[in-house]
Amino acid sequence: ASCCLKGLKNGGNIFRSNFHGDPHSTFSSFFNGSDHFDIFFGNEEGDDDLFNPFRRFTFSHVSGSAGPDGGLRKGPRHLQGEVVVHDLLVTLEEVMQGCTKHVKITRSRLNPDGRTLRTEEKVLNVVVKKGWKSGTKITFPREGDETPNSAPADITFILRDQEHPQYKREGSNLVYTAKITLKEALCGCTVNVPTLDNRMMPLPCSDVIKPGAVRRLRGEGLPLPKSPSQRGDLVVEFQVAFPDRIPPQSREIIKHSLAQC
Repeated sequence: ASCCLKGLKNGGNIFRSNFHGDPHSTFSSFFNGSDHFDIFFGNEEGDDDLFNPFRRFTFSHVSGSAGPDGGLRKGPRHLQGEVVVHDLLVTLEEVMQGCTKHVKITRSRLNPDGRTLRTEEKVLNVVVKKGWKSGTKITFPREGDETPNSAPADITFILRDQEHPQYKREGSNLVYTAKITLKEALCGCTVNVPTLDNRMMPLPCSDVIKPGAVRRLRGEGLPLPKSPSQRGDLVVEFQVAFPDRIPPQSREIIKHSLAQC
Protein backbone atom coordinates (compact mmCIF):
# COMPACT_ATOMS: atom_id res chain seq x y z
CA ALA A 1 0.00 0.00 0.00
CA SER A 2 1.20 3.47 -0.78
CA CYS A 3 0.46 6.42 1.44
CA CYS A 4 0.60 10.20 1.40
CA LEU A 5 0.53 12.43 4.50
CA LYS A 6 -2.23 14.98 4.80
CA GLY A 7 -0.99 16.85 7.82
CA LEU A 8 -1.63 13.95 7.18
CA LYS A 9 4.25 -14.17 8.29
CA ASN A 10 1.84 -14.60 10.50
CA GLY A 11 2.45 -17.28 13.15
CA GLY A 12 0.15 -20.21 12.51
CA ASN A 13 -0.16 -23.59 14.12
CA ILE A 14 3.10 -25.41 14.71
CA PHE A 15 3.03 -29.03 13.65
CA ARG A 16 5.46 -31.60 15.04
CA SER A 17 5.61 -35.00 13.41
CA ASN A 18 5.43 -38.08 15.64
CA PHE A 19 5.27 -40.50 12.67
CA HIS A 20 8.04 -42.91 11.71
CA GLY A 21 8.75 -43.53 8.07
CA ASP A 22 7.59 -41.45 5.12
CA PRO A 23 5.01 -38.93 6.39
CA HIS A 24 3.74 -38.21 2.87
CA SER A 25 2.96 -41.90 2.36
CA THR A 26 1.20 -42.09 5.73
CA PHE A 27 -1.05 -39.15 4.90
CA SER A 28 -1.61 -40.35 1.35
CA SER A 29 -2.73 -43.78 2.54
CA PHE A 30 -5.01 -42.18 5.10
CA PHE A 31 -6.67 -40.17 2.34
CA ASN A 32 -6.84 -43.11 -0.08
CA GLY A 33 -3.92 -42.00 -2.20
CA SER A 34 -5.12 -38.43 -2.69
CA ASP A 35 -2.90 -35.34 -2.43
CA HIS A 36 -4.65 -33.94 0.63
CA PHE A 37 -1.33 -34.06 2.46
CA ASP A 38 -0.66 -30.82 0.61
CA ILE A 39 -3.68 -29.15 2.16
CA PHE A 40 -1.87 -29.14 5.49
CA PHE A 41 1.76 -28.71 4.53
CA GLY A 42 1.92 -27.20 1.06
CA ASN A 43 3.93 -28.46 -1.87
CA GLU A 44 6.03 -25.48 -2.96
CA GLU A 45 9.42 -26.19 -4.47
CA GLY A 46 12.28 -25.50 -2.13
CA ASP A 47 10.02 -26.07 0.87
CA ASP A 48 12.67 -27.96 2.79
CA ASP A 49 12.81 -28.86 6.50
CA LEU A 50 9.09 -29.49 6.32
CA PHE A 51 8.74 -30.93 9.81
CA ASN A 52 10.88 -28.39 11.64
CA PRO A 53 8.77 -27.73 14.78
CA PHE A 54 9.70 -24.05 14.63
CA ARG A 55 8.39 -23.67 11.09
CA ARG A 56 5.23 -21.54 10.82
CA PHE A 57 2.19 -22.18 8.62
CA THR A 58 -0.72 -19.84 8.05
CA PHE A 59 -4.08 -20.86 6.60
CA SER A 60 -7.00 -18.56 6.09
CA HIS A 61 -9.30 -21.41 5.05
CA VAL A 62 -9.27 -25.20 4.90
CA SER A 63 -12.54 -26.68 3.78
CA GLY A 64 -13.69 -29.66 5.81
CA SER A 65 -16.76 -30.49 3.73
CA ALA A 66 -16.93 -33.68 1.71
CA GLY A 67 -16.73 -33.59 -2.06
CA PRO A 68 -18.51 -35.89 -4.51
CA ASP A 69 -15.79 -38.51 -4.13
CA GLY A 70 -16.03 -38.51 -0.34
CA GLY A 71 -12.71 -36.68 0.11
CA LEU A 72 -12.03 -33.23 1.48
CA ARG A 73 -12.25 -30.26 -0.87
CA LYS A 74 -9.02 -28.31 -1.06
CA GLY A 75 -9.51 -24.69 0.05
CA PRO A 76 -7.23 -21.75 -0.82
CA ARG A 77 -4.28 -21.09 1.45
CA HIS A 78 -3.76 -17.35 2.06
CA LEU A 79 -0.49 -16.18 3.51
CA GLN A 80 -0.51 -12.62 4.77
CA GLY A 81 1.30 -10.00 2.71
CA GLU A 82 4.49 -8.41 3.97
CA VAL A 83 4.20 -5.49 6.38
CA VAL A 84 4.25 -2.09 4.70
CA VAL A 85 6.38 0.44 6.63
CA HIS A 86 6.17 4.24 6.39
CA ASP A 87 7.98 6.99 8.29
CA LEU A 88 5.68 9.48 10.00
CA LEU A 89 7.15 12.94 10.64
CA VAL A 90 6.03 14.68 13.84
CA THR A 91 7.03 18.07 15.23
CA LEU A 92 8.27 18.47 18.80
CA GLU A 93 5.15 20.53 19.51
CA GLU A 94 2.99 17.57 18.41
CA VAL A 95 4.99 15.24 20.66
CA MET A 96 4.54 17.69 23.55
CA GLN A 97 0.75 17.88 23.22
CA GLY A 98 -0.04 14.57 21.54
CA CYS A 99 -1.89 14.60 18.24
CA THR A 100 -3.75 12.59 15.62
CA LYS A 101 -2.22 12.45 12.15
CA HIS A 102 -4.57 11.76 9.25
CA VAL A 103 -2.82 9.62 6.66
CA LYS A 104 -4.43 8.78 3.33
CA ILE A 105 -3.37 5.43 1.90
CA THR A 106 -4.02 3.83 -1.47
CA ARG A 107 -4.30 0.06 -1.43
CA SER A 108 -5.35 -2.91 -3.56
CA ARG A 109 -8.31 -5.03 -2.49
CA LEU A 110 -9.94 -8.14 -3.92
CA ASN A 111 -13.25 -7.88 -5.69
CA PRO A 112 -16.04 -10.28 -4.69
CA ASP A 113 -15.02 -12.64 -7.52
CA GLY A 114 -11.83 -13.41 -5.55
CA ARG A 115 -9.60 -12.90 -8.59
CA THR A 116 -9.61 -9.30 -9.80
CA LEU A 117 -8.37 -6.31 -7.82
CA ARG A 118 -9.64 -2.80 -7.23
CA THR A 119 -7.77 0.24 -5.96
CA GLU A 120 -9.27 2.12 -3.05
CA GLU A 121 -8.32 4.99 -0.76
CA LYS A 122 -8.70 5.13 2.99
CA VAL A 123 -7.75 7.63 5.69
CA LEU A 124 -6.03 6.14 8.74
CA ASN A 125 -6.10 8.12 11.98
CA VAL A 126 -2.69 7.67 13.59
CA VAL A 127 -2.81 8.61 17.28
CA VAL A 128 0.50 9.95 18.59
CA LYS A 129 0.51 10.10 22.38
CA LYS A 130 2.38 12.62 24.50
CA GLY A 131 6.11 12.06 24.71
CA TRP A 132 6.34 9.17 22.27
CA LYS A 133 9.93 8.78 21.13
CA SER A 134 11.34 8.76 17.65
CA GLY A 135 11.30 5.16 16.42
CA THR A 136 7.98 4.30 18.08
CA LYS A 137 6.00 1.92 15.85
CA ILE A 138 2.23 2.12 15.31
CA THR A 139 0.69 -0.80 13.43
CA PHE A 140 -2.68 -1.05 11.67
CA PRO A 141 -3.45 -4.76 11.15
CA ARG A 142 -4.68 -5.86 7.70
CA GLU A 143 -5.05 -2.34 6.29
CA GLY A 144 -2.59 -2.83 3.42
CA ASP A 145 -2.64 -4.48 0.01
CA GLU A 146 -4.57 -7.69 -0.65
CA THR A 147 -3.96 -10.11 -3.52
CA PRO A 148 -5.61 -13.35 -4.67
CA ASN A 149 -2.74 -15.21 -2.96
CA SER A 150 -2.32 -13.20 0.21
CA ALA A 151 -4.47 -11.74 2.96
CA PRO A 152 -4.30 -7.97 3.57
CA ALA A 153 -0.91 -6.83 4.84
CA ASP A 154 -0.34 -4.83 8.02
CA ILE A 155 0.72 -1.19 7.79
CA THR A 156 3.28 0.13 10.28
CA PHE A 157 4.17 3.78 10.87
CA ILE A 158 7.49 4.69 12.51
CA LEU A 159 7.65 8.06 14.25
CA ARG A 160 10.45 10.36 13.10
CA ASP A 161 11.23 13.78 14.57
CA GLN A 162 10.89 16.70 12.22
CA GLU A 163 13.87 19.05 12.43
CA HIS A 164 13.26 21.97 14.80
CA PRO A 165 14.85 25.43 14.39
CA GLN A 166 15.64 25.84 18.13
CA TYR A 167 15.89 22.44 19.77
CA LYS A 168 17.23 18.99 19.29
CA ARG A 169 15.80 16.03 21.14
CA GLU A 170 17.59 13.59 23.43
CA GLY A 171 15.04 11.10 24.74
CA SER A 172 12.60 13.18 26.78
CA ASN A 173 15.03 16.09 27.11
CA LEU A 174 15.18 19.12 24.84
CA VAL A 175 18.58 20.67 24.11
CA TYR A 176 18.82 24.41 23.44
CA THR A 177 22.02 26.19 22.40
CA ALA A 178 22.47 29.62 24.02
CA LYS A 179 24.96 31.88 22.25
CA ILE A 180 26.78 34.34 24.53
CA THR A 181 29.72 36.71 24.17
CA LEU A 182 33.12 36.25 25.75
CA LYS A 183 32.38 39.17 28.05
CA GLU A 184 29.15 37.49 29.22
CA ALA A 185 30.97 34.20 29.69
CA LEU A 186 33.60 35.81 31.90
CA CYS A 187 31.59 38.45 33.74
CA GLY A 188 28.22 36.72 34.09
CA CYS A 189 24.88 37.29 32.46
CA THR A 190 21.22 36.28 32.41
CA VAL A 191 20.12 34.21 29.44
CA ASN A 192 16.46 34.18 28.41
CA VAL A 193 15.69 30.62 27.36
CA PRO A 194 12.57 30.03 25.23
CA THR A 195 10.45 27.01 26.13
CA LEU A 196 8.60 24.79 23.69
CA ASP A 197 5.27 26.19 24.87
CA ASN A 198 6.32 29.79 24.08
CA ARG A 199 7.38 31.02 27.52
CA MET A 200 10.67 32.74 28.30
CA MET A 201 12.69 31.38 31.23
CA PRO A 202 15.39 33.68 32.71
CA LEU A 203 18.55 31.72 33.53
CA PRO A 204 21.01 33.75 35.71
CA CYS A 205 24.66 32.76 35.22
CA SER A 206 26.99 34.39 37.76
CA ASP A 207 29.90 31.98 37.46
CA VAL A 208 32.35 31.85 34.58
CA ILE A 209 30.80 29.94 31.71
CA LYS A 210 33.26 27.75 29.89
CA PRO A 211 32.68 26.60 26.29
CA GLY A 212 30.54 23.47 26.33
CA ALA A 213 29.08 24.21 29.77
CA VAL A 214 25.46 23.11 30.35
CA ARG A 215 22.65 24.14 32.67
CA ARG A 216 19.32 22.38 33.21
CA LEU A 217 15.81 23.73 33.55
CA ARG A 218 14.12 20.84 35.33
CA GLY A 219 10.75 19.67 34.05
CA GLU A 220 10.77 21.90 30.95
CA GLY A 221 11.36 19.09 28.48
CA LEU A 222 8.96 16.62 26.82
CA PRO A 223 6.47 14.37 28.64
CA LEU A 224 7.80 10.98 29.66
CA PRO A 225 6.12 8.40 27.37
CA LYS A 226 5.19 6.04 30.22
CA SER A 227 4.31 8.82 32.66
CA PRO A 228 3.16 11.86 30.65
CA SER A 229 2.38 13.90 33.76
CA GLN A 230 6.15 14.09 34.30
CA ARG A 231 8.56 15.81 31.94
CA GLY A 232 12.20 15.71 31.02
CA ASP A 233 14.56 18.68 31.22
CA LEU A 234 15.40 21.60 29.00
CA VAL A 235 19.17 21.37 28.70
CA VAL A 236 20.93 24.65 27.88
CA GLU A 237 24.29 24.31 26.15
CA PHE A 238 26.41 27.44 25.94
CA GLN A 239 28.25 28.52 22.86
CA VAL A 240 30.77 31.28 23.56
CA ALA A 241 31.50 33.64 20.68
CA PHE A 242 35.16 34.72 20.74
CA PRO A 243 36.10 38.03 19.06
CA ASP A 244 38.07 37.88 15.82
CA ARG A 245 40.52 40.48 17.15
CA ILE A 246 41.19 42.63 20.22
CA PRO A 247 42.42 46.26 19.96
CA PRO A 248 45.97 46.74 21.34
CA GLN A 249 44.85 48.96 24.23
CA SER A 250 42.18 46.44 25.29
CA ARG A 251 44.73 43.63 25.06
CA GLU A 252 46.97 45.31 27.63
CA ILE A 253 44.06 45.84 29.98
CA ILE A 254 43.01 42.22 29.63
CA LYS A 255 46.57 41.00 30.26
CA HIS A 256 46.73 43.05 33.39
CA SER A 257 43.29 41.98 34.57
CA LEU A 258 43.93 38.31 33.94
CA ALA A 259 47.44 38.25 35.35
CA GLN A 260 46.38 36.12 38.30
CA CYS A 261 44.15 33.73 36.31
